[in-house]
Order: sequence, then C-alpha cells, then structure tokens
Amino acid sequence: MKLLVSLAHHKHFSRAADDCGVSQPAFSARIRKMEEEFAIPLVRRGNKFLGFTREGEVVLKWARRLLNDTEGMRQEMDALRNNLTGKLVVGTIPTALPFAARVSSRLRSSHPDLSLQLQSLSSRQIEIRLNDYSLDAGITYVNEADPDCTELLYDESYVLLAPAQLAPRSSGRASWLEAADLPLCLLTQDMRNRQFVDETFRSIGASPNVVMEANGFTAVLAQIVSGNAATIAPRIVAETYFAAQDAIKLDLVEPHLTQAIGLTIKEQSPVPPIIKAFREAVRSSL
Repeated sequence: MKLLVSLAHHKHFSRAADDCGVSQPAFSARIRKMEEEFAIPLVRRGNKFLGFTREGEVVLKWARRLLNDTEGMRQEMDALRNNLTGKLVVGTIPTALPFAARVSSRLRSSHPDLSLQLQSLSSRQIEIRLNDYSLDAGITYVNEADPDCTELLYDESYVLLAPAQLAPRSSGRASWLEAADLPLCLLTQDMRNRQFVDETFRSIGASPNVVMEANGFTAVLAQIVSGNAATIAPRIVAETYFAAQDAIKLDLVEPHLTQAIGLTIKEQSPVPPIIKAFREAVRSSL
C-alpha cells in the first residue's frame, strides 16, 4: 500500500522506489505481485508510468485510507505518552491561506513535533482530494463542501485594495461600480474567488476594467505595490499582506456581500488525535 501511495505521489517508478528505500526492480516486482493477487492490472505502463487503471484508483483510495487509520493508531499511542507526532495535510482555498497560517502557528505552538503541510487548492480540488484520502482536512467555501462534514468558520468579506493614486478616496467605503471603473488585477477565471467577483459585477450590470490576471494573490498584490492596478480582495488577505504597505483599503458596498468559509473533514471513527488537535487549533484561531 505504501508503494502505491508513493507511486501516486512521485508519478515515477525510480523516484518512488528511492522514496520507499527499495530498488526499482524490487519495487516493480511488489506492484506486480499485488496485481496478481487482485488478478487485474492496477498500473498503466509504457516506457514510463502512465497512471493507474480504474481498478488501481480504487485500490489506491483504500490504501490511503488504511494507511491513514494505521497512522491514527500510532498517533493515539504517542498521545498517551504526551508526545503527539505525525503529519497533517490540509488543503485551503487561496483566500483562506492567512487564516490557515494562523492555525498552523497555534498547532505548532501546542504540539511542536507535529508537521503541517498547507496546500493552496481550488474548492473542487479540495473536494476530490478529501474523497481519495490524500488530504486530511480542507478549508473551503461552505456552499461548495459536503454539508454533512463541514462546519462554518467565518464569513469572508471584501475590500477594494488600491494604490493611493488610483483609490477613489483615502478611507471609508467604495461601491462595486466605482471599483469597476478602476484598472483591476484579479485572479484567473478558473478560481472561485474570481467567479464570485464576476457574478457580483454582472448582478449590478457593471463591466469591470480587468487589465491583468494572476493565478495567486501574491502576484496580484505585487501589482498593487507597483501602483499598476487595484484589486478586490478578502479583508483577511488585505490585512495580512498589506498591514505595513501604503495602499488604500475601502470596504466594498452596494452590494455588501460575504461568503461563508468552513472546515471540512471526512468522518472518522475513532477520530485520530492529530485531527482533534487541528480542530482545537482552528477554533482557537477564530
């Protein structure tokens, strides 16, 4: 099972074999033995690794789940000795990265031997990877997550973030119509945040002046610093990245809109100690 998971991660037989500490011939032989036991191919092969068969994807999903359960057992034994260790993989939508970083800090403060890996993903990617057990938890939009395993964290509100020379005023509020007239740098259209922004502009009959797009807020905010454009950003992003920058932040109104951000974790019984610790860190970060 570890071999399959490693192969899914590296997508390369030799690198996966190195990761597992075995030779490539031994690695391939063990995979073939598993295929013989199932009497069906699990891996698509050519001159290189081409992916998993449909049956292989099913086996991979269960392998991850069983390995996660084994890891949970080990964590619980460690917790009895007050030594919680392990690795937690959390997917988060880009706009929630500042909150996720705050959670990470609190978790590491309480449990310094824990390792937390944050991955910036779309809401759809988070859903897929929770279902195949390659993520332990997700921070995503509530309305796009499984309601049976998602809890509300906070409401994401929005601000107009602009260089002083482009801002309509130095403080207070700005309307979405005012924002539409400014040169804007926004996320690319495949991102849910951008889709929400576009939907809002359409709802008021406005055509925004989008002069630049980027696939991450770091690149977007760089345009604000350089004075080239304004943007529409979640308040938590603006306050985290621009606390010391000379940029104007105006609350967006007419309309005033929010999106619910939530924590989504697949139901597990028993719940691994690392998940309990992560939930505690999330709640203390609100």
